[in-house]
Amino acid sequence: MMNVSNIIERIRELISDDTLVQLKDELNGYHSADLADIFVELRPDERLECFKLLELEKAADLVEYLSPQLQVELLGDIDEEVASKIITKLPHDAAADVLGDMEDDESETYLDKLPHKFSAEVRELLTYNEDTAGGIMNPIVLTVNSDMSVLDVLNHIRIKAEKDNMELYYVYVVDKQNHLLGVVSLRKLLTSPINQKVEDIMISDIVKLHVDDYSDYVTDVFTKYQYNALPVVDLYNRLKGMITWDDVQDLVEEETTEEIYQSSGISTELADEDEILSGNIFHAIRARTPWLFITLLGEFIAVHVAHHFDSTLAALPIVAIFMPLLAGLGGNIGTQSITLMVRGFSTGQVSLSSALYHIFREMFVGLCIGILFGALVTLATWGWQHNIELGLVVGLAMAINMTMATVIGTFTPFALKTLKVDPAVASGPVIATTIDVVGLAVYFTLVSTFLIKII
Repeated sequence: MMNVSNIIERIRELISDDTLVQLKDELNGYHSADLADIFVELRPDERLECFKLLELEKAADLVEYLSPQLQVELLGDIDEEVASKIITKLPHDAAADVLGDMEDDESETYLDKLPHKFSAEVRELLTYNEDTAGGIMNPIVLTVNSDMSVLDVLNHIRIKAEKDNMELYYVYVVDKQNHLLGVVSLRKLLTSPINQKVEDIMISDIVKLHVDDYSDYVTDVFTKYQYNALPVVDLYNRLKGMITWDDVQDLVEEETTEEIYQSSGISTELADEDEILSGNIFHAIRARTPWLFITLLGEFIAVHVAHHFDSTLAALPIVAIFMPLLAGLGGNIGTQSITLMVRGFSTGQVSLSSALYHIFREMFVGLCIGILFGALVTLATWGWQHNIELGLVVGLAMAINMTMATVIGTFTPFALKTLKVDPAVASGPVIATTIDVVGLAVYFTLVSTFLIKII
C-alpha cells in the first residue's frame, strides 16, 4: 500500500527543484487508480502541472478515476487540442460522461474537435438520459453474423479488437439490420470446433437491457444474473451497445451514496454530490435546507406538545431532564428500522407485499428492546432520584416510545413507496420529527396521568 503523504512530498520536492523530467517518469509509472488518490491531495496548481506531464494514454486512464469536478477542472485548464486528444482516448461512455458534466458551449467545442465518427457516437450517447442504460452503455461492441464459422469469428476478433480498442466479454450475433440474434462467450468460441457455425453455438435466449431502462433496474438485472456484460437494444431489438460490470459497480456506488445523502435529508436532485461536498457553497445550502425546513416545522409541533403540558412541567420540573433521553433512543431505534427497510427495498429483500410482516416483526423487536431499556431506565432513575414511581413512568414511556419508533420507522418507507416517492428521500426528516412529537405526547400523557402518585 503506497504512502500518499510521502509521494506528495516527493512530487513537491521535484517541482521545487524543477526536475520535471524525473517527475514525468515517476508519475507515468504509477497505476492510474493510485494517481487519482495522489491528485486529490495535490493543490490545484500542482495538479495541473503534474497532469500536463502525463502521457496521453495515462492521462485518459486517470480521468476515468477522477470525480466529475476534477475532470472538468483539469481538462478545462489545458490546451483544447490536448484535451480533445485525451477525450478521444476515453471509452465512449466515459467521454460522454465527461462532456455531459461540462457547460453546453464547452462540450460542443470539444465535440467539434473530436474525430467525426467518435464525435457522432458520443453525441448519440448524450441524447439519452444519463440515468438510463442508453446513457451508461458503451456503443462499441463486437458483432458477427450467424453464418460465420468459429475460425472466421476468431480472426475477426483479432482485427476488430486491436483496431477499436474494445472490451471483450462476449460476441454478439446480429443480422444485416443489426437486430440482436444471439450471444457467444469467448470461452465457448475457444472450446468449439473451428469449422462450426456461430448459429449452432450461440445462445438465443438473451438477457438484455433496453436503452430506456433506468439505472436501478440495470443494477438489479446485473445482480440477479451475474453476467460480466449485457447488451443494450432499442425498441426494435437493434443492438445499440453494452454495459459492463465495472459500469454497474460505479452505479451501485452512486446509488448507495445517493441513498445515504437522501436518508439524511440532503437532496441530490438539487445539486451533484461533488457540489454538495466541496463545490459551490450555495449549491450545498440549497441541497440541505428543504428538508431542514420540514424538520423545523415538525419540531415546532413538538414544542407545541410540550407547551400543552406546561402545567405538568411547572408541577414537576424534573421530568424535563428525561426528554433528550427519550428522543435520542427513540430516534436511534427508529432510524435503525428505516435503514433496514430502505436497504431492503434496494436489495429486493423487502417489497410492498411483505409490509405487514415487516411492520409486525419490527414492532415486536422494538417492544423487546423497549422493555429491556425501559427496565434499565427505571432502575437507574429509581437509584438516582429515589423515586420508584418516576422511574416506572419514565421506563414505561421509554418502552412505548421505542416500540412506536420502530413501527413508524418501518411503516414510513412502505407508505412513501406506495405514494411512488423514493423512501430514502424523506424518511430521515419524517421519522425524526414524527418520533419526537409522538414520544413527547406519550411521555407527558403518562406523567400527567400519574402525576399525583409521583408527587
